[in-house]
Amino acid sequence: MAKQILRERSKEILKQKDLQVLRQTLKTGSTRKASLQSFVEALRTVDANYSWVGIYLVQSGNLQLESWVGEQATQHVTIPLGQGVCGYAASSGETVNVPDVNKDPRYLMCFPSTKSEIVVPINGKTNVIGEIDIDSDKVAAFTRYDERFLEEASKVLAIFLERTG
Repeated sequence: MAKQILRERSKEILKQKDLQVLRQTLKTGSTRKASLQSFVEALRTVDANYSWVGIYLVQSGNLQLESWVGEQATQHVTIPLGQGVCGYAASSGETVNVPDVNKDPRYLMCFPSTKSEIVVPINGKTNVIGEIDIDSDKVAAFTRYDERFLEEASKVLAIFLERTG
């Protein structure tokens, strides 16, 4: 029991440090776009399972890819709300963790190497303003810890996005 508590405390300390790094990246960019790019680059380094990291913003009923980092670009730079895992997460306002993309009919393939995906909405004051989309080349790469961490990261982004609107 004591070891479990110690592990949980260690994870929480690490999570807080990672969130602080993410907050700092948003302060260093010379433009909003540069800050978001720094954010996705820093987020990708948090976990080796994060193969591709992107931020989509809601614009005119669509999700528009704003910043990303990974081995290659995705063809899905614009996704209608409600379409795919990303569109579903933005429409529902819920985090979606897909352990095996081959078993989820909502999945829009970006890369043949992707095995799992997590999408976390960025909730503004009154509605979803964007989302964090992360792919992994491993099946079931994302845990409940990833969900909680990324939900906290999305709150950091929401504050930044609403401030820089």
